[in-house]
Amino acid sequence: MLVSAHLGAFAAEETLVIETRSGTETFQIEFANTPKLRSQGLMFRQSLAADKGMLFDFGDPQEVTMWMKNTYISLDMIFVRADGIIHRIQRDTEPHSLATISSNGNVAAVLEVPAGVTQRLNIQPGDMVRHEMFSQ
Repeated sequence: MLVSAHLGAFAAEETLVIETRSGTETFQIEFANTPKLRSQGLMFRQSLAADKGMLFDFGDPQEVTMWMKNTYISLDMIFVRADGIIHRIQRDTEPHSLATISSNGNVAAVLEVPAGVTQRLNIQPGDMVRHEMFSQ
């Protein structure tokens, strides 16, 4: 279990798999499926291992915007449709930036992983994210 001092709660790790053109990649993620968890996100974290991440569940597909306020580490944001298909990736986000980062289309979720992971693992739009929240 992961302990988040800033949330005052425990978030159980879950497994998430991304199927790329060259194979599968497995991540242990925290599932941000409540308004409180989504608003806190990865703020104030000092590090994030390459095989870790956070999955933000936004419910019904919608245009989603994110930002990096109070986020100390650069991230790759993976915008995912309700069927689990990666719609868009924003690589190497700028820590502490107040600029909004848009999904540029309707998505059900955003997966945040450490910056550079999507490029290193060749994760691309059109790849499939496997997790219980997606209808597949």
